[in-house]
Amino acid sequence: MDTTQEIYLDNSATTRVSKEAAEKALYMMTECYGNPSSLHSKGFAAEKEMTAAREIIAERLSAQPGEIYFTSGGTESDNIAILGAAHAKKRAGNKIVTTAIEHPAVLNTMAQLEKEGFEVVYVQPEADGNIPKEKFDAAIDAKTILVSVMAVNNETGVLLPLKDIAGMIKRKKAPALFHTDAVQGFCKIPLQPKKLGVDLISVSGHKVHAPKGVGALYVKSGVRILPHSFGGGQEKNLRPGTEGVPQICAFGEAVKHMMTEKEALTHVKAVQTHLIERLKTMPEVVLNSPENALPYIVNLSAGRVRAETMLHFLAERNIFVSSGSACGKAKPSHVLSAMQLPKERVETSLRVSLSTENTAEEMDAFADALKEGLQTLSHAYA
Repeated sequence: MDTTQEIYLDNSATTRVSKEAAEKALYMMTECYGNPSSLHSKGFAAEKEMTAAREIIAERLSAQPGEIYFTSGGTESDNIAILGAAHAKKRAGNKIVTTAIEHPAVLNTMAQLEKEGFEVVYVQPEADGNIPKEKFDAAIDAKTILVSVMAVNNETGVLLPLKDIAGMIKRKKAPALFHTDAVQGFCKIPLQPKKLGVDLISVSGHKVHAPKGVGALYVKSGVRILPHSFGGGQEKNLRPGTEGVPQICAFGEAVKHMMTEKEALTHVKAVQTHLIERLKTMPEVVLNSPENALPYIVNLSAGRVRAETMLHFLAERNIFVSSGSACGKAKPSHVLSAMQLPKERVETSLRVSLSTENTAEEMDAFADALKEGLQTLSHAYA
């Protein structure tokens, strides 16, 4: 393989914008540029395009278009869902259940609710990153008003037992609304809210080959959450402000051209399996993602070489991975720390995140470069 070719393995942070999405965004900015709230033909045309995008996102989520609200991304969707649900349910209690491995968009929103007097229970993972359903069963009770659990962990690929959790909420007769941050699961695993038993789902565009700056929130029909921003009434007052129509329509176009979850998983699983086989030949490498993790994400610790040092070494060879969540910058991973992994494994961890565009040949190039990096850089830590 040509070593000068760019190998992008940081798809959980952001994906390349697809050709179809880019073309749609350009069209909306230069041709169909009306404000969708305007009462003239340019406005009607923009509104029609946005409605089509809403229908595409709804169909992918097995939802109704009226249950889809466009936002600026996963973080805003999480904020609207969590704050809106907690404040709407305040009279029924103040207990909230989440996990210690959530994205900062959820954890920092929970911290704000704790300041407001809500009790937040953070369910802890096992050493392999999984969270057994029994731990949720112990945390959820009849006083729980909100449960917020991610679908797929963004650092390890761990899948959370959403359907089981929904059953617990129902069985314990809790007044809780159930929210899932499905940013890493959208278009990768089937997300059917009725089958899963969830009330609120957050998704984001730039994880599925759409531009940054757009996301969506599914709100089950009949569920009431309170808005926390106020404006001109767009998105049925839940997320007011002029919609980012080019991004929204590009989001719809990107999802429209995505493989089915089954097709994509078959491709990615083959690539991930090849990568794992290569990594297992390196005694210095330890896998942090469990075997039952979603194959889109492989978290590993590379010998004694600090993650930042290895990242730079790989980037010099045109190979791009991350050391965890892009939102975490250079901070130690709170996910791996919650798993109580040794400090050395946390500090040397890398996250390889795949898309359907990645190949087995790229996995060979990455593995070769990683092996070279371990040989070249390890002497500095001797």
